[in-house]
Amino acid sequence: MIEIAHKVIADQSLVLAFAAVGALMWISAMLSRLLFAGRIHASAIAIMAALALAWYGGIITGGKKGLADVPAFAGLLLMGGAMLRDFAIVATAFEVDPIEARKAGLLGAFALLLGTVVPFAVGAGIAWSFGYRDAVSLATLGAGAVTYIVGPVTGAALGASSPVMALSIATGVLKAVLVMATTPMAARFMGLNNPRSAMIFGGLAGTVSGVAGGLAATDEKLVPYGALTATFHTGLGCLLAPSVLFLIVKAVV
Repeated sequence: MIEIAHKVIADQSLVLAFAAVGALMWISAMLSRLLFAGRIHASAIAIMAALALAWYGGIITGGKKGLADVPAFAGLLLMGGAMLRDFAIVATAFEVDPIEARKAGLLGAFALLLGTVVPFAVGAGIAWSFGYRDAVSLATLGAGAVTYIVGPVTGAALGASSPVMALSIATGVLKAVLVMATTPMAARFMGLNNPRSAMIFGGLAGTVSGVAGGLAATDEKLVPYGALTATFHTGLGCLLAPSVLFLIVKAVV
């Protein structure tokens, strides 16, 4: 029976990977609701847990592919690869309604651009202060400050090292958690009480999970509007960070 189980696991590793990620998301959703009252989004908890599991997988196997080095979870290598990653990014973009997006106006578009460039510059500046001097690492870490998806996408496109890409993910997750935690406290000061302000806020903050979690704790009716503009950050960041912004960083350093 054990041999049969091992054979089934080896042949259906991708199915097991989806099941493992689904279970992790379910547990994260429970923790978000029961421990944090929804103020920290389940996706942020799941990402932190996944990073911890990847580190543990590397420790116990001595490999370089995280939990995917464990034979039972080899399917994670395909599930977390470029094909399904890019599919997820495109699928997110398909959820945007252009008619609703127009309601943000030129101010929303400017907020979106500002919310992409400013975090990139801040992230690259902090990376410089910690001793990073090559343009690839600076651009990857700056992209991580935009969102935790833009960081690894930029790093993969530019050929950044694995530690730098992992650090860019951690940077994006930290940003998401900070946005989730501080949005309810600063909502009155920022005037987050109508759809238009929520869309501008989503463009400035950028992180979909952070904006969604923060607005859900502020006013659930504002979540779709904030997430609408925040969704564009992934596509815009993946477009600008490895190209225009990288070339600017390369010219500066």
